[in-house]
Amino acid sequence: MEDKIRVLLSEEEVDKKIEEIGKQISRDYEGRSVHLICVLKGGIFFTCELAKRITVPVTLDFMSVSSYGAGTKSSGVVKIVKDLDEPLEGKDVLIVEDIIDSGRTLAYLIEILKKRGPKSLSLCTLLDKPERRVTDVKVDYAGFNIPDEFVVGYGLDYAQKYRNLPYIGVVEV
Repeated sequence: MEDKIRVLLSEEEVDKKIEEIGKQISRDYEGRSVHLICVLKGGIFFTCELAKRITVPVTLDFMSVSSYGAGTKSSGVVKIVKDLDEPLEGKDVLIVEDIIDSGRTLAYLIEILKKRGPKSLSLCTLLDKPERRVTDVKVDYAGFNIPDEFVVGYGLDYAQKYRNLPYIGVVEV
């Protein structure tokens, strides 16, 4: 049985917002390079599109953390599934995430990465659910504030399905 998915943000809306964020990051990091850390798996679509729109030099690394498993709610337990390949010491680092919900995963990740000596550490997310926040995290670049609904598409999944949708949709139950 197929799930019914309602479009929340169209492909055009998402593309336009990523363009805006890319321009802002390019202005903010003018004269420097930025080291993007893509939080896998969900962040890959956003990170790739964002990197193409940043005009300052970009380096890229990947990290995989898990707090969901196969469910739709964060378990609150964060584990590193894949760590970074490169050291962060002295780099201007930008964590790129698909969505920030409770904030637990990002708060944990930020604490770990701060200990690795980056010159600066900022956070960028395509989607933000501030009303779901249980841990305070400072989001430096946010695409869209969205309601407390379970979203898929553009890298976001439901039990590994729907990542490839070119828009952000809500799974209707």
